[in-house]
Amino acid sequence: MKLLSQVFAISVVSLRTIPQRMGSSAAAAFGISGVVAVMVGVLSIGEGFRQTMTTSGSDDSVLVMRSGADSEMTSGLSLDETRVIADSPMIISLAEQKAVSAELFVIVNLPKRGTGTDANVPLRGVQDGSVSVRPGFELVSGRLFEPGRNEVIVGAGAAREFSSLNLGDSFSIGQNDWEVVGIFTSGGGVAESEIWTDASILQSAYRRGSGFQSVRLRLSDGEEATFQAFKDSLTSDPRLNVKVIRQSEYYSEQSALVTNLITVLGGLIAFLMGLGATFGALNTMYSSVSNRTLEIATLRALGFGAAPVVVSVLVESLVLSLVGGAIGGGFAYFAFDGFQTATMNWQSFSQVTFAFNVTLGLLVQGVVYATLIGLVGGCFPAWRAARLPISVALRAA
Repeated sequence: MKLLSQVFAISVVSLRTIPQRMGSSAAAAFGISGVVAVMVGVLSIGEGFRQTMTTSGSDDSVLVMRSGADSEMTSGLSLDETRVIADSPMIISLAEQKAVSAELFVIVNLPKRGTGTDANVPLRGVQDGSVSVRPGFELVSGRLFEPGRNEVIVGAGAAREFSSLNLGDSFSIGQNDWEVVGIFTSGGGVAESEIWTDASILQSAYRRGSGFQSVRLRLSDGEEATFQAFKDSLTSDPRLNVKVIRQSEYYSEQSALVTNLITVLGGLIAFLMGLGATFGALNTMYSSVSNRTLEIATLRALGFGAAPVVVSVLVESLVLSLVGGAIGGGFAYFAFDGFQTATMNWQSFSQVTFAFNVTLGLLVQGVVYATLIGLVGGCFPAWRAARLPISVALRAA
């Protein structure tokens, strides 16, 4: 109890004297806040991209591609194969229509808003069941395209990022002119980065014959047993040579490269900036110990032990780091959360629109990192304060 009372008393004195060192204390706190803000901001890019990709498929949503294909770009299915897949009795029917859509897509170049530079955008050919295959689909303006006509509907993300994709606009790709007749959302999923049109029109425009690249469908439920039975029925069918995967798993694999790259780069940047903030904290706490030399020596002469002195210096360092972490986390949340942008999906070589996502986990991670900086920055000054000879300190003061 005596030790705890001494720790409390010295810590209170230490914190009360912070205003006397406001300049150096503020510099340390804001240095740490900058580290946390940058770390959380960078990592929120990867979190936002991952969320966009992984929310693009429910448990009952399935993607069928050619066996051996690692993406739709490298897949190919014949018309007969897509019909065999669509005939499966395990596919759910919604509004008297089977939830299945044979699809293909091509990459087109469109200018980005503001910069005018061209970027790759997926132009996807879909069938009637495409809406029921994607549970989060919602037409927010306009109407669906009419089969057999050069009409498209555009994802809200693509409409926001690229020129000539507003409702009523037209754009030219090759020898074809396409009219935008609708804007849609898909619950924040990757489909919002795409342009959709009738599959037969896209086949004709790009001389794809009657071929497709994938089949998307929904099963009667998302149970593992149902999925496995459906997978076994297709992979064992001698008429087919296909790969069956849950859409959620497919998009998780698609997002891994970009997410891991951003996480590694964000961690490296945070580490390098953290080194600088640690030296800043060291400088601040050494200055604090120097300014409090007489105070610490007097307390030691009055019978206070070395341990309470060490704890008081660490408490001051931790308080400054926590304040800095809270400021940095708050700034990152209000500055970055929900910020809309686009980046390249290296699996399909096309742009994916997404929003930065500052999650509670990232904020906690930032505060923990700030705490570590404070601990490291306070350890050596605390040790110096505890080892300071009382007589030397009194004479120096």
